[in-house]
Amino acid sequence: MHTDGHDLRHHGDVEVRDDGSALVDLAVNVRADTPPEWLRAHIAGSLTALAAYPDGRAARAAVAARHGLPVQRVLLTAGAAEAFVLLARALKVRRPVVVHPQFTEPEAALWDAGHTVDRVLLREEHGFRLDPAAVPEDADLVVIGNPTNPTSVLHPAASIAELARPGRTLVVDEAFMDAVPGEREALAGRTDVPGLVVLRSLTKTWGLAGLRVGYVLAAPETIAELERAQPLWPVSTPALAAAQACVSPRALAEAAHAAHRVAADRAHLVAGLAEFAVDGVRVAEPAEGPFVLVRLPRAAAVRRRLRDLGFAVRRGDTFPGLGEEWLRLAVRDRATVNSFLQALDQAMTLTNP
Repeated sequence: MHTDGHDLRHHGDVEVRDDGSALVDLAVNVRADTPPEWLRAHIAGSLTALAAYPDGRAARAAVAARHGLPVQRVLLTAGAAEAFVLLARALKVRRPVVVHPQFTEPEAALWDAGHTVDRVLLREEHGFRLDPAAVPEDADLVVIGNPTNPTSVLHPAASIAELARPGRTLVVDEAFMDAVPGEREALAGRTDVPGLVVLRSLTKTWGLAGLRVGYVLAAPETIAELERAQPLWPVSTPALAAAQACVSPRALAEAAHAAHRVAADRAHLVAGLAEFAVDGVRVAEPAEGPFVLVRLPRAAAVRRRLRDLGFAVRRGDTFPGLGEEWLRLAVRDRATVNSFLQALDQAMTLTNP
């Protein structure tokens, strides 16, 4: 789907399909070396129950307990992507607004459902920071990511909460919030913000993109509307087992540790990229997610050269509000980052006019 020249259905996995499968992957924001062995074993153990229809009650209760909410405020979904489709199809809205740059699937789902979508474009010169006053007052559905993909900006929870209005649904995509140490600025679990809908994904931190599992947190009446729009048994038994395991105390402790490790690895990547400032490379800072957004000259040519050198990175021009000079880089371990920085040096040298 293309709107205003942006391919809303282009995602990072395209970079590592087919002839890209052997590349070092900095294009997809799934944590490397996941899922862990204990989680794989837990999911495998659920396969003995495949003859029965999925029963999501235990997983739903576990997610509710993790956020201190009643189960009526939780809906399990086949990844956050399904939740965007449900919101677009189930809710009666007149003027949906999507805050960009951000993950493009919410807007694509709204267009597919027959809505005309307005955009609020956050600007580089303002650090891609949210100005609540920029959102039209009559918007009755507002979608924003936090931390935002691809800018890696972590908006203050108070600024996002300012967007709440009577009669407005405020959708906050927190797919990467568990990669933020302490999950500071999270709105998940809040019940004092009117119209709040929080989306969470379990596929990023735990490496479960192929299993498709996430959830929605919202007022019971909103959850009921979304649930009516879902097909029967939308989340598979292995995905339900994963959901229950990923909100266990053991998993939360592991995720918290991983978030601190990602923060350290991100700092190493940003410091390395700073060495290229003389060549015109700029990082959108402060970066708070498990990825960074980079602007550099001849980015499209550099991306192609990086592929030749064995590295896949995410092009930025498919995100509304960004152009061809942007790339998104997933955070990886220090050894991988060091190899990438060497490749970037070569790629930029080879593309110099």
